[in-house]
Amino acid sequence: MYALLTSLCSASRNSSNSKPPKKKTSFGSCRQSACCFTPGIPGIPGSPGPAGSPGNHGPEGPKGPKGNKGDEGSPGKQGLKGDTGPAGPAGPAGSKGQPGVRGLQGPQGPQGAPGSLGRNWKQCFFKRVDDAKNSGLIKECIFKKTFDNTALRVFWNGDFRVTNCDDCCNRWYFTFNGAECTSPGAIDGIVYVSLGTNLRKNPHRPRHVEGICEKLHKGTVRVGFWVGKCAERKPGDAHTGWNSVSRMYVEEVSPPQA
Repeated sequence: MYALLTSLCSASRNSSNSKPPKKKTSFGSCRQSACCFTPGIPGIPGSPGPAGSPGNHGPEGPKGPKGNKGDEGSPGKQGLKGDTGPAGPAGPAGSKGQPGVRGLQGPQGPQGAPGSLGRNWKQCFFKRVDDAKNSGLIKECIFKKTFDNTALRVFWNGDFRVTNCDDCCNRWYFTFNGAECTSPGAIDGIVYVSLGTNLRKNPHRPRHVEGICEKLHKGTVRVGFWVGKCAERKPGDAHTGWNSVSRMYVEEVSPPQA
C-alpha cells in the first residue's frame, strides 16, 4: 500500500510541474490529496497461517563414503553354559601318519620282581621183563632243583603186583636224597592181597603213584622209587614192571598259596 501511494505522489508531482504553482494550503486541505500523507508506524504482524501440506519426497541422494571405524567396545559378560548336546557319529578313520623320529633311549629302570617259574622237569623210564624185588630201590632219577622255595611234583606210572600169598601187602614209595618226604607227608601206594586157598592169582595191573614234596633245598636231588613191606602185614611176592614201560616223572613247581 505504501508503495502505491508513493507512486501516486510521484505522478502528481510530475503533473504539477506543468501547471503554475498553487498557493500553499493548510494541513486540512492537504488531506484531499494522497500525496500529502506521510508513512505511519508499521502495524503488528498478523498470526502465521496454517502449515501447508508436505511436499513429495525428493529422489534418494547418492550413497556417501564409508565412515571411519569406531572404537572397539568393552567385552560383554560371559553367557551361561548350555547343556551338552548328544555326541555326533564317529567320523571315518584318518589315514596313517608318517612314523615319527625315534626318541633317545631312556635310563634303565629298577630291577623288577622275580618272575614266575618256567617249567623245569625230567622223566626217567625203563622197560624190563620183570623186577622181582620184594624190597629195595626200583629206580633213581637225578634232578637239578633251581630254587629253595619251590616244591617237587613226582609220579610213577607202570605195572606192579603182589602174588603167591594170602593176607599180605607190599608198599611202593618215593625218597628224596635217601629219605621219604615229610612235608607234607610220604608219597606212596600199596597193593594188598587176600586170596584164601587160591594162591595162583597173579593180577598184573598198571599203577599210578603221585604227590608233591615241599621244603627241599635247591641243587641236586636224587629221587628214588622203592618197594617194601606194609605196616602190620607180611610182604608178598612183589613184581615191578612186566613187559611194559615204567616211568618216573619229576617237575619243579611254584610254592603253594599262603
